[in-house]
Amino acid sequence: MSSDSTAPSPGNAPPPLLDLTIDNITPNTIRINSQSPDARLTYLMARLVTHLHDFARETRLSTDEWMKAIEFLIGCGKICSDVRNEFILLSDVLGLSLLVDNINHPKPPQGTEGSVLGPFHTHDAPILPNGSSMTSDPLGEPMLAICTVKDTSGKPIEGVHIDIWETDSSGHYDVQHSDRNEPSERCVMISDSEGKFWFKGLKPVPYPIPNDGPVGKLLGRLKRHCWRPAHVHFMFGKEGWDKLITALYLRGDPYETSDAVFGVKKSLVIDLDKVDKETAEKYGVKQGSWLLKHDFVLTTEEETEKLRDQLATEALAKLGLNLKLVDHLPVPDL
Repeated sequence: MSSDSTAPSPGNAPPPLLDLTIDNITPNTIRINSQSPDARLTYLMARLVTHLHDFARETRLSTDEWMKAIEFLIGCGKICSDVRNEFILLSDVLGLSLLVDNINHPKPPQGTEGSVLGPFHTHDAPILPNGSSMTSDPLGEPMLAICTVKDTSGKPIEGVHIDIWETDSSGHYDVQHSDRNEPSERCVMISDSEGKFWFKGLKPVPYPIPNDGPVGKLLGRLKRHCWRPAHVHFMFGKEGWDKLITALYLRGDPYETSDAVFGVKKSLVIDLDKVDKETAEKYGVKQGSWLLKHDFVLTTEEETEKLRDQLATEALAKLGLNLKLVDHLPVPDL
């Protein structure tokens, strides 16, 4: 079965599912899945079945291997909780999270690039006024962050909600501590009339992704390390603007070029400065503490949709696929 095959039109009579073989199981599965009026769902299922079946044929997948894969997925489900998502972690280490983000949130040259969300974002971070501290860890190295949010023409954007989260000085997120009573090392800031937001946190440290579950064991089998370089997560949201999930990474980190979840991009690698006397007095921090300064650039939903459609059209043409875009998503052009 060629991966370029086209799914039959919805509405065709279901096939008699008898005497199915290695060669005819794929078109029959696609055909019986093609009865929905949802063209996008039909297309997604057709491509999923095609690639899954081709993978099994190309690798001559054994029954034992397939059962181990099923047990692996069951294990991922069992270890998931309200504060840990092993499937997001799996998506991250396979490079799929970054790929999907790049496809759906392309950026013009002046826009801030995205990065991976990771499995430890929560929805209980407190909204804090600018200048607040988001950490309760007395052991970390204090860091002042002074940032701006602007559009692609350099105009400040007021009222953007910015989720911010990082690990504590031990390299653990708050949700990884069994005695967690309230959020720490995370908050939500809102940009002011000048597009500014500033907060007190910790100098980030490198840390291992959770390696006590199925994903960690998989990395061990692959002889891959489980470390992420030091970084701070940011997520920007405001109506009319394309949601930006990103992070800033410290230059010179030992894992800068081998991030276990492929999140690092050159434009997101930064240097920290030290707080001078004037800045210390203005922001109420100690002179000599770490200083993070960065200007983030958001794109409008309209700008992003236009660029996404353009890139999708170009990519589909290169693949020779007879598709059209409906609501910015490709479906067969029948």
